[in-house]
Amino acid sequence: MVFFEAEIEKFAKMGEKTGWTFVFVPAIIAGKIKPGYKKSYRIKGRMDAVEIAGLSMVPMGEGNFIIALKASLRKELKKEEGAMLRLELEEDKTFKIEMPADLELCLLEEKHLMENFVKMPKSHQNYYINWLNTAKTEVTRTKRLTQIIVAMDKKLDFGQMLRGEG
Repeated sequence: MVFFEAEIEKFAKMGEKTGWTFVFVPAIIAGKIKPGYKKSYRIKGRMDAVEIAGLSMVPMGEGNFIIALKASLRKELKKEEGAMLRLELEEDKTFKIEMPADLELCLLEEKHLMENFVKMPKSHQNYYINWLNTAKTEVTRTKRLTQIIVAMDKKLDFGQMLRGEG
């Protein structure tokens, strides 16, 4: 477990991260949590007295990371931008998102679809799965399944698919 303090910050203008509230994790601290690792991964532990699990460490270059803080977590912490947080973190090796059966069936229709899906970084696989699972109606879910299949056919990552690239 790694212990440190960090200030809650907010991106003013930062591409797709514009408006995100986060804590910055310098390379030296990130290296103690998961040495030598430069890609997204999940963490667990504590922020002040609040237990956390499954949060993402998002790489920002040069070994630095950020942890995005959703509004619900900030509310639970009773803290906003500018406040200090005491963090106790370690890698969350238990976190796993299961592939929905309907997505798996669609991807297995053609060999290259599943191959393209599993070649993607785990974080992008999870983005697709979470996006599919947050559909509120069957019509929306079906539309998203179709979009995912088209994206896998064109080898698009999640951001490219959302932007309509390809």
